[in-house]
Amino acid sequence: MAPDPETRLGAWYLASRPHTLPAAVAPVLVAAGLAFKDGVFRWGPLIATTIGALAIQVAANFANDLSDARKGADNEDRIGPRRAVASGLLSERAMEVGTASAFAVATLAGVYLVTQAGWLIIIVGVASILATLGYVGGPVPYGYRGLGEVFVFVFFGLAATVVSRYTYDRFAPLDVWLLAIPMGFLVSAILVANNVRDIDTDRATGKRTLAVILGRSRTRILFDLLVWGSYVLVAAFAILKWTPPWSALALASLPMAVPITRTVRTHTAGPPLIVALKGIAKLELLFGLLLAIGVML
Repeated sequence: MAPDPETRLGAWYLASRPHTLPAAVAPVLVAAGLAFKDGVFRWGPLIATTIGALAIQVAANFANDLSDARKGADNEDRIGPRRAVASGLLSERAMEVGTASAFAVATLAGVYLVTQAGWLIIIVGVASILATLGYVGGPVPYGYRGLGEVFVFVFFGLAATVVSRYTYDRFAPLDVWLLAIPMGFLVSAILVANNVRDIDTDRATGKRTLAVILGRSRTRILFDLLVWGSYVLVAAFAILKWTPPWSALALASLPMAVPITRTVRTHTAGPPLIVALKGIAKLELLFGLLLAIGVML
């Protein structure tokens, strides 16, 4: 049971957007499975990459909460869970401290990973922090210019999967690059589901997300392409033997994807789309877990 958002703990829990956190864990699991398959798995990198990924995700959610409140994007007409700063549950200063604290946790995890994988971790870490802060903050927030999905695909999909695998032995084989693509598709689908839900209020407040630019119908098509494209890619990679054949185990999550895509395709009301948003995050976690088990087999 979630804590009461009117309490201090509940407000921070709400601001962390817990339904998005599986998106941070899934690529790390896939990387761990590939490391196990290659005989280089160690617990240290798994724990550190998990902590770092979760901390970056929480920092991104905090920064988004703060920036949207300052720009007036989260108002009383918004569909979905309350936003902590806009609703007055947390002050702007508190959220600034919270964001910095989350980045500090990610940095601590990164320090350990630097000892394991070298200077590349510093470059990726700094780039991730700058990209997170620039998503809806800064003078030119690219999340307001239809580029949010690109950022999510690159940093929470490709980089999260490939760099997590790299931390085990400073090597990123072809299969991790390939499987990072469907992971990027699914994590991008989470943002698309969020933005198609908020399309009307975002348009009204001048927030030009990709969903606002494309319109509802085309955004629904994009959502389908991202979700079903991830399954097509995994199946193709396995058939072509570019990845271990058992990586096709991820296809077992297909039944979970069907009602989610149907909801996004047919509903405009907030409650069903909120359920779909939470569902796609859980789907990515299940997809990643099955993929990790498959490559281990």
